[in-house]
Amino acid sequence: MKVLIFYASYGGGHLNAAKSINNCIKTNYKNIDVELIDCMKYVNRTIEKVTTAAYREMAKKVPWAWGKIYADSQKGPLAHISSRSNKVMAIKLIKLLREKQPDLIISTHPFGSQMCSYLKRKNKINSKIATIMTDFAPHDQWIVGHDFTDYFFVAHDKMKQYLLSKGIPEKKIFATGIPISDRFSKKYNRKEIYEKYNLSEDKKTILFFGGGEFGLGKTRTVEIFESFVKLESDIQIIGIAGKNKKMKLSFEEIVKKYNKSDSVKILEFTNDVPELMNISDIVVTKPGGLTTSESLASNLPMIIINPIPGQEEENAEFLESKGIAIWIKKTDDSYKIIKELLSDEDKLKKMKENTSILAKPHSTKNICKTLLK
Repeated sequence: MKVLIFYASYGGGHLNAAKSINNCIKTNYKNIDVELIDCMKYVNRTIEKVTTAAYREMAKKVPWAWGKIYADSQKGPLAHISSRSNKVMAIKLIKLLREKQPDLIISTHPFGSQMCSYLKRKNKINSKIATIMTDFAPHDQWIVGHDFTDYFFVAHDKMKQYLLSKGIPEKKIFATGIPISDRFSKKYNRKEIYEKYNLSEDKKTILFFGGGEFGLGKTRTVEIFESFVKLESDIQIIGIAGKNKKMKLSFEEIVKKYNKSDSVKILEFTNDVPELMNISDIVVTKPGGLTTSESLASNLPMIIINPIPGQEEENAEFLESKGIAIWIKKTDDSYKIIKELLSDEDKLKKMKENTSILAKPHSTKNICKTLLK
């Protein structure tokens, strides 16, 4: 059996979800030939470069503009332009699909699903098509061409209900959760992790993701980080600056300013996120679909900062409504909100309990089982 996994380079979540599926198939299904392909790069490298660069710059410098494009792309002229351009680009995919002859195409980005469903409608391909929606809020771009898509995998039951309301048959929809690495469902030796990072087992641990893929909202992120560091509470902080060197320097200056090097650890990019989530009590992050899924699988209450207008703001609203997260908005007093939350053990306990409502630690395995049984 031949399986192609399509993703597109708009934000890291689509690629990471695709990688998780790819790894699961390679590890557990020996008789299946699986390949991971950036469908936008394949279709047109120039378009892919321009559009991903535009997304990065827009998300970073004028996030409100991205929010407008996101909202408008569900309806009106932008929706039609997007669908038409995908039809044109789909023709370029035929060469690849004829060469690979896949039995199953899995797509973690709406563009891949749209192009393949169009080709199927035109009888150019007869592969099964699976769409994996990598957000906690639905968007109609994901369901363009749904009559010719065989499977939809969504984050939770509310999204399943939305797809049902759009006329998609229930037998096609699976509320498995967003695919994440199986490392988030492993048991870890917590003592070893504490020792590795020179942390105390007796303090509340805050995992703070400050870098963000595009270094979004730097000033506000630094303000919120400082609100944590200057607290008198007996907490310890793991600050992850990612590949954002300026953010790392800002974090280090704050640690020095408050003389907190014993209780605050600053890291650059790290592959130890599952281990660090395992020993943490709260995660501070942007609410991207993948990070949110990983936090839920680790049963972590969330403090949400700097969501990109559009899908991330919708994710933030949804997580707040479920009692899992607190969203610190631009004009909020971050110090006051954080201090109140950390002193309210009952609220933290309830938020932690609520994560189990949405947590899907075995999402990847369940998606593969459904597709490859």
